[in-house]
Amino acid sequence: MMREEYLTQIIKATHVTEKSQRVAGNKQLVFRVDRRATKDDIREAVETLLDVKVAAVNTLNVKGKVKRFGARLGRRKDFKKAYVTLDKSVDIEKLLADQQV
Repeated sequence: MMREEYLTQIIKATHVTEKSQRVAGNKQLVFRVDRRATKDDIREAVETLLDVKVAAVNTLNVKGKVKRFGARLGRRKDFKKAYVTLDKSVDIEKLLADQQV
């Protein structure tokens, strides 16, 4: 069993975009997660912190964009994103209202 402290460090934030709102209808939540976290780590963290049953976890590494700041070039940080599919029995509307995810 993983330490509770480590579980809270895996999930950095919810990733709120138009696409993440669209996939919420498919019982999916989208999170920014620690880049070293595995799918099993993410599954355990979500199940423990939100008290739900997870059906699947899909991850992808997002490369940071190169941006211009006046005459200088800058680069955004890379991050890992996780699409967490919840079990069919979970009421996502109630979960979102209760947890304020």
